Amino acid sequence: MAAKIAVIGLGQFGIAIARRLAFKGVEVMAIDKDQERVDIVKDDVAYAVALDSTDIKALKAQNITEMDAVMLAIGENIEGLLLTTVHLQELGVKRIVARAMSKQQRMILEKLGVKEIFFPEEEAANIVAEAILNPNVGAFLSLPDEYQIAEIRTPRKIAKKSVGEAEIKDGYNLKIVAIKRTFEDFAGGERKMREHLILSFNDDTIIQPYDALYILGKEADIVRFMELNS
Repeated sequence: MAAKIAVIGLGQFGIAIARRLAFKGVEVMAIDKDQERVDIVKDDVAYAVALDSTDIKALKAQNITEMDAVMLAIGENIEGLLLTTVHLQELGVKRIVARAMSKQQRMILEKLGVKEIFFPEEEAANIVAEAILNPNVGAFLSLPDEYQIAEIRTPRKIAKKSVGEAEIKDGYNLKIVAIKRTFEDFAGGERKMREHLILSFNDDTIIQPYDALYILGKEADIVRFMELNS
């Protein structure tokens, strides 16, 4: 059975989330008090409803408690965001996921007991800054204690070397968690470039020039590794 998720607040972010969830096979209920915004997304989701989420009776009438999760994507209307959060809690919604527009909003949501809070603007800024500073980093995931998982293009000096010869673990305090390999596929007589994720490898595995490496470690060690091997 498909998961059921409500998205409340249909600005650009809310609409993007609703559409993406629907694309992933989720049964999405999209909610906004503005009918025009509801109309934008109504053909892309299972249900699209125009209502004021600060009205607890209106939320209850939509069986909001039957949702597996409710995503709060309300923008700058802090009063509406907080009142909607309180209503969802009073109704006993299983899981509340909220977007915070500022550190102050995040702090208040935390005080209300919301466990899952996203700050997409800050996260996007971190990704863009990382891409500017380190163009060979394709993506990264920040982890506690200053650790991160970074996707990097194979540095020139370790291409064609084995994992052991690259001394990634002993020399840089880093760990390869996966290798993404690009290869040509001529299935059906048509040439296509495909990607394969290698999860099982050892010190004898050869790193190819066009591989992408997923590396776990501290940012300073990742940067040092890339600088010394570029």
